[in-house]
Amino acid sequence: MDAVSSVLSRGVSEIFPNHPSSSDLNENLQLRLQRSDQPLRVKFGIDPTGTDIHLGHSIPIRKLRAFQDLGHTAVLIIGDFTAQIGDPTGKSEVRRQLTESDVQQNVKTYLEQIRPILDFETPGRLEIRYNSEWLTQLDLSKVLQLLTKMTVGQMLAKEGFSERYQQESPIYLHEFLYPLMQGYDSVAVQADIELGGTDQKFNIAVGRDLQRHFNQSPQFGLLMPILLGTDGVQKMSKSLNNYVGLSEDPVSMYSKLEKTPDTVIKQYFELLTNEAIEELPDSPRECQKQLALTVVSQYHNSEVALQTQKSLAAVVTQQDMSQTDLIPEFSLATVEFPAKLFYLVSACGLCASSSEARRQIKGGAVRIDGEKVAQSDQVISSTAELDGKVLQVGKKKFIRFIL
Repeated sequence: MDAVSSVLSRGVSEIFPNHPSSSDLNENLQLRLQRSDQPLRVKFGIDPTGTDIHLGHSIPIRKLRAFQDLGHTAVLIIGDFTAQIGDPTGKSEVRRQLTESDVQQNVKTYLEQIRPILDFETPGRLEIRYNSEWLTQLDLSKVLQLLTKMTVGQMLAKEGFSERYQQESPIYLHEFLYPLMQGYDSVAVQADIELGGTDQKFNIAVGRDLQRHFNQSPQFGLLMPILLGTDGVQKMSKSLNNYVGLSEDPVSMYSKLEKTPDTVIKQYFELLTNEAIEELPDSPRECQKQLALTVVSQYHNSEVALQTQKSLAAVVTQQDMSQTDLIPEFSLATVEFPAKLFYLVSACGLCASSSEARRQIKGGAVRIDGEKVAQSDQVISSTAELDGKVLQVGKKKFIRFIL
């Protein structure tokens, strides 16, 4: 059981329920393993509500892989049904309901992005299940039966609901169904363990209650921290532009991670890598470089990661502006010319807005092929002026213009 103990201790905020008379955090899991010669069924559900997965989403998926490596079964639930409602956890308003077509398109991209993490090949190590398989089979009588297992008071105690209720913001009845549906997923796949962020404790606990109702042994919950974004302040989020996407090109991924704030770099190593924390370099700068190299290697490969590091170093120091093979490209065909420079800097994604692009240009942070540009309103009359050139914002953001 030492291997299981190691998996449980790294990057886990809480395991519940914990045995009240024992200091051993995983005693109950040990007992469950002893009662059965079957692998544990370790569940993680993800709702395909968008097209991108970022490093924050990867944390429980990496934990799934750790259980796979110990011989257990990862049960990955694609919430193609629940995504059409949306998890209300932590939301200050009702989420937009997606169409079935939206969800199916998102599912394709999600599976491609998590493929580098999970073991898709070893027989018996991965089940991919879609919760429409069982949730579409629930008729009204079964839904009413599930509703008898929760009270309005319990739902209003849930994070997000209580705040919205106090603020007299609308709470819709379909939102109350979400925790019950997630909990019923655990019944359908007979989960032994469910993984989730610290914000998922309520939903995982509902799964335990429903499993008892259906005469199953209730699952254990493993809760993991919510990853702070690259700003080191707020949780990683695409809307806050402080994220690193799993499908990002090597240069973008490396550039973002190489600037990881000192305050969160150990958390990044613990949650996003298998590196030994006690063996990290003393130099914060070397830690940043090692983190970037390690993570890029995981989602691309070590050769690409090393070449990215080399190419970026050359471009940053203007030693060799031809070292651009790995720099992401931006098609000039998507822009209508003539166009002002500040608009191009924003349109290609190196700045979050036109106003930020103006500030960066004014501050001398924008270069084209190594030459600093000073006029944000400079007009680019045609694609020929930029084709093949490298746009740089700050020290770590690059894009190459192509026709």
